[in-house]
Order: sequence, then structure tokens, then C-alpha cells
Amino acid sequence: MSELGTAEAGAVLRLLLDGQPRTRAELIDLSGLARSTVTGRIEALLTAGLVVPSGEAASTGGRPPARFRFNPAARLILAVDVGATHLSVALTDLTGEILDRSTTPMNIAEGPEVVLDAVAHKARALLRAAHRSPGDLAGTGVGLPGPVEHSTGRPNHPPIMPGWDAYDVVGRLTCELPGPVLVDNDVNIMALGEHTAEYPDVDDLLFVKVATGIGAGVISGGHLHRGAQGAAGDIGHIQAPGRTELCRCGNHGCLEAVASAAALAAQLNASTSQGIVDLVRAGNTAATTAVRQAGREIGTVLAAAVSLLNPSVIVIGGSLSRAGDSLLAGIREAIYARSLPLATTDLQVVTARSGPDAALRGAAFLAQQHVLAI
Repeated sequence: MSELGTAEAGAVLRLLLDGQPRTRAELIDLSGLARSTVTGRIEALLTAGLVVPSGEAASTGGRPPARFRFNPAARLILAVDVGATHLSVALTDLTGEILDRSTTPMNIAEGPEVVLDAVAHKARALLRAAHRSPGDLAGTGVGLPGPVEHSTGRPNHPPIMPGWDAYDVVGRLTCELPGPVLVDNDVNIMALGEHTAEYPDVDDLLFVKVATGIGAGVISGGHLHRGAQGAAGDIGHIQAPGRTELCRCGNHGCLEAVASAAALAAQLNASTSQGIVDLVRAGNTAATTAVRQAGREIGTVLAAAVSLLNPSVIVIGGSLSRAGDSLLAGIREAIYARSLPLATTDLQVVTARSGPDAALRGAAFLAQQHVLAI
């Protein structure tokens, strides 16, 4: 929270983030801090605009005590979801609530200069539309469709991002936008978004994105697991048993080469993921069969993840998840056939609830965690 100039007020702010107004006495009881400490931290939060007065509590004798609440509108967060073929940018308040957004087609292969110029342009346009200044930005969260070294925000040998390897995304955006910039893999931020919004009480969750590529975000013990080089969850480049198709990464038989939306689109002569979904919804037998088989291929790889990580929930998201039961049935079929009953007794395999907002909410949460030190 030092980014907002109130690092000393973190413990008190965390107690107010639920939106519930509280008095000084209540904050003292809940935090265990001394009265003078709590008073000083409230003053710091009031000065920063992060906390505002919220009426008075009932008096128990004498002057009624003042109550204070978190002010999510004090600053804004920019959430950015860079996909293989799209760019989504949103403004959120400090709780991650999306206030406005913009989504346009964008090919990641156009390179970092083109894509990040577009991010800055759209950010400024959203700020103007909201009648807010760039100085109102508390921070920016960005998701990219490839491995990211989280400590530096630099893409790390991304297989589908020519020109992006080791590019200084943070440095580029901080030249354009105020506040800290946090960068992560797009599936990781989708996992954060789904976990935070829909499954906050689930400690072990896999989020699987099935779209142009295939990847997974791993929540283990309630925390996002990124791995040593930011490549944790890159299941799209695990070999599917018995398959030999050439993958764009240069290897053969990768799950992505046989079960992604791009692979199915080529097989079915469809131009987009939505085209595949439309065929399935129209009852096209070839499309339904192909999507279910893709689910089996994905489920076979996920069965190993189930044995290794023992999640209680597997969430299927991404553009191909809109194909519905055909994909989900294939995934469940393979997982339950190949995993031990102990690991699947209470396992839920479900479609994402957050829909296209998962990535934006996750990007906002990534920045929120940093700027509010939560």
C-alpha cells in the first residue's frame, strides 16, 4: 500500500475492505492495536481518501462514535487482458468492480510496441470517458498469453508471442501510465479472477483455459502457484498420448495441437472459436464429436494433474468452453476414468462462472493486491 502513500495503515484498511462501516473502538478490538495507533492510521487513510466518514454509531452514553468505511472510488485500477487475438482493457474501482471496458481484435504477433501502444491509448480513452485523470490510476494489472517472469513482468520464451521474449512490459507501460504495473500469464489472472469472485473458500483449484491455446492456472493452498520460471500450468505443451501432430512450439503431439480451438477450427473448417460453438449449438454431428474428443484429450492430461495436485474444483474457461456439455463431458469422462477414486470423490469439474470478465477481474486483483498490500 506504499504506492498510495499509506503503508502504515494496512492492518486497519484490511478490516474495512469488506465495505462494513466500523468505529474506532471496533477497529481497536478487531486489530488488537493500541488506540493511538488506530487513530493515527485512520487519519492517514482519511488523508489518502481511502477511508471516508460513514455516519455515527448508536451512542452508549455521551457523544455518538463516528464510523468509517472504505472508499473504493478513491482511485482506479487499469485491468488489461492481452489475448492471442484480442485486447481487453477495463477501468475498475479499488474493489475490482468493472466501471467501463473496451475490447477489440488484436493479434499478439503484431509485437509489444503495437500492442502496448494500443493499451495506453485505450487507457487514456477510458479515463477521459470517466472524467478522470491519469493521476487517478493507482496501478495496472496485465495478463499476457505466455509464460511471464512475475518478478520482472518480462515474457519468458513465450511460444506464440514473436518479439516479446524478455521485453520490458513494465518499463514500457510505466512510461505511459502512472502507478505500478503488475504482469502475469493470462491464465493465471483468469484463475485469480475466478477464485476471488466465485470460489474464495476453495483452497485448491485449477482453472483451465481452452481457446486459441490451452493453459491452466494453479491455485494451491489458497495461493496462485507460478513456478520457478512462470511456466506452471502450461499443460498445452504436454504431449497427448498417441498423438504426433506438429505444434507451433516446434514439438509434436502437444495437447494444444490436437484439442485447442485453433486445432478444431482447422479440422472443422471454422474460422473462429465462436464458429465451432455455433456448429455445436446447431447440432452439427462432426463438430459435437470433435469437441467431445478434444475434451477427452484435455481430460487425459488433467487426470495427471488431479493425481499430482488433488484439486477440489476444476474450472473450464476460455472461448471453447461456450461449447458447453460436449467439451465438459469429454473432460469428465477422461478424468474419472484415469484418476483414483480418492482424488475424484468430491471433485467438481465445472464451466467458468465469471465468463469473459475472469481475466479482467484477475488483472484488477493482481494490481489491487499490490497497491493495497493485501
